[in-house]
Amino acid sequence: MNIKFFQDFFLWCTIINSIVLFFWLLMFFLGNNWIYKFHSRWFKISIQEFHSIHYKGMAFYKLGIFLFNLAPYIALLIVE
Repeated sequence: MNIKFFQDFFLWCTIINSIVLFFWLLMFFLGNNWIYKFHSRWFKISIQEFHSIHYKGMAFYKLGIFLFNLAPYIALLIVE
């Protein structure tokens, strides 16, 4: 395996995870009430808690994309 393989790997990981994050954000904006009603049947949480959980989850996921996908990709570009 050469460095080009790992560059492509991390590039595609970044792209795929960014699409997942964008889909999550889109579903949260477009289907907010439906998602809240669906989950509030199982968990007793307020709408503010629900928004906070999703906001923190998206922030954590984005941080993970930057740290584990984008940073290694950029480092491999620099090393090459």
